[in-house]
Amino acid sequence: MKEAKAMAYVNMYGVLGSLEKLCEIDTVAKDVLKTLKKPVSLCFDVTGGPCCTFHFTTNGCKMTDGSDGCTCKMNFASPEKFNALIDDSKPGIPSKGIAQVLSFLLGPFTKLTNRLTELLMPSEEALKDRAFFEESTILTFYTIGGAISALANSDSISQQSALYTVDGDVVMGIKDVCYATISVKNHKFTTVKERKDNPRAIMEFADIDLAYGLFNGTASTMAALCSGKIYMSGMISMVDNINRILDRVAAYLG
Repeated sequence: MKEAKAMAYVNMYGVLGSLEKLCEIDTVAKDVLKTLKKPVSLCFDVTGGPCCTFHFTTNGCKMTDGSDGCTCKMNFASPEKFNALIDDSKPGIPSKGIAQVLSFLLGPFTKLTNRLTELLMPSEEALKDRAFFEESTILTFYTIGGAISALANSDSISQQSALYTVDGDVVMGIKDVCYATISVKNHKFTTVKERKDNPRAIMEFADIDLAYGLFNGTASTMAALCSGKIYMSGMISMVDNINRILDRVAAYLG
């Protein structure tokens, strides 16, 4: 069963958090950013949930915790209200830079999130294009990476696995394609969308096709492990706990 508060964190750090990589690797998103006349820092502040700011410039997007540096802000009265933004495009209440937040939300931001939706919820026809397939899988990887920490910190079931996870970094990746690091300290998880040096554990998928199969449930994790297509090393208990949280990710994002 999904918890509304945890879903809000998944939507913020997993789904919207992937805007950083979308703006880095997607040509459509880059073209949208080129239309910006000046930088925009949009904050989503959720009562009883997350608060993050997305800093957009013509060069990309950077997500930060809190509202520092925001030029416009939208408040949500509850996690459910914020989830409605993601599920039904229902905005919150503008509380700062009202004119800017409305024009940006209805213009560039909507174009970016529509593109993100195309890639994270692709049609079978779109996936026949190899470049689109690879980009879709990469963005799904980063969405899952963000969702792992979001659930470890907020979902009651995932928090049980977090309690048994020792401190250190776990590198996850698709070999030679993309990497993320799950950093754990005092059972608190943070996702960094890059490969950190000297991790305590590693879990790496052999190629992008395998990753796609694992993400959509058409490939067997056990078969991939037995065939060596999933490489694991280091503190395996950390990987085991993250894999348990991944089961919850599938429930929230499935």
